[in-house]
Amino acid sequence: MTDTAEQGEERTAQERSGERRAAAQRGARSVLSRAGWRGTIRERLALLQEAAPEVYDLDEPADVYGNRIVAALEERVAALLGTEAAVFFPTGTMAQQVALRCWAARTGNPTVALHALAHPEVHERHAFSQVSGLRPVRVTDEPRLPTADEIRDFPEPFGALMLELPLRDAGFVLPTWEELTEVVEAARERDAVVHFDGARLWECTVHFERPLDEIAGLADSVYVSFYKSLDGFGGAALAGPRTLVEEARTWRHRYGGMIFQQFPTVLSALVGLDRELPRLPDYVRHARVVAAALREGFAEAGLPWARVHPEVPHTQEFQVWLPYEPEVLTEAAVRQAEETSVMLFANAWDGAAPGLAYTEVTVRSAALEWTAADVRAAVQEFVSRLPGRA
Repeated sequence: MTDTAEQGEERTAQERSGERRAAAQRGARSVLSRAGWRGTIRERLALLQEAAPEVYDLDEPADVYGNRIVAALEERVAALLGTEAAVFFPTGTMAQQVALRCWAARTGNPTVALHALAHPEVHERHAFSQVSGLRPVRVTDEPRLPTADEIRDFPEPFGALMLELPLRDAGFVLPTWEELTEVVEAARERDAVVHFDGARLWECTVHFERPLDEIAGLADSVYVSFYKSLDGFGGAALAGPRTLVEEARTWRHRYGGMIFQQFPTVLSALVGLDRELPRLPDYVRHARVVAAALREGFAEAGLPWARVHPEVPHTQEFQVWLPYEPEVLTEAAVRQAEETSVMLFANAWDGAAPGLAYTEVTVRSAALEWTAADVRAAVQEFVSRLPGRA
């Protein structure tokens, strides 16, 4: 069998596994990490139809190339983040490339310092260098945000420092407020601008004990997502100085982001700002309850090794690590849902090393119904379906 055929069979097996997992989640009575975006088209449209009249006058004309409702969302975001202006983008990948190429033109340096686990380095197929003429350099690969000393001691100049808050692939981790301010100051000492990859910035207020505008105010520009925390259909915004935002509008057009009408996505973003944003602090606090119950449940189940990372979640999201292969853990999670109608781990399991895998847990509205006792009981059911644990 050729390598291509083998890869095709492997993808097909992964697709079948993913479809079975999705079906198990849809059929389960109770799911800890039930994501709204996994709903059917009918469910998503019904939610929008029910909620949209509360957030915008539906008798107003629809948007055309970024006016009307799109402009209203941009003004709302700028007010929330305390910036002069904001501009809507169809994707965060586009928004951040545009922001950083604009800063590169202003600083005269296309080098962007970032973490080795930052989203552009891991998930965007080298878009910075291949599309935007930027040169990413990795400050650190430690599973935490860069330190002020690492910024000061970095051995070459850079025009911009990009900080992902929280750093998703390290476990949705955040620095302390003092550490963050010191890192920003260190970058400024080097005459670099600071850009926040704030896809999930909305979740950070509890950890930092600061309002959104104070957090965003540390940076020269900020990107936020409308679907990662707010359950929108998609979309992003770039916020910062008015001159930067106006320049970004020009580049958005050049990148193909000047979409004719975007009112469904923008409406869903406005719904998220009204409904989900006020609830995020409750999600973060309950994530800490869930994380503690998971640790206790694995200990009670006698599992030889299990980790919740961070032990006390910094946001509403965190990782769970277990000493099994991903397919073994996926099978246990799906069987639990199929046999009990309760799904503890709905997200995919990824292999980190032989015999070691992790998954992400996200606490949303459905998880608020889970007590610590519910979580511990579900852990027992899950573990009983692992090899040799019956």
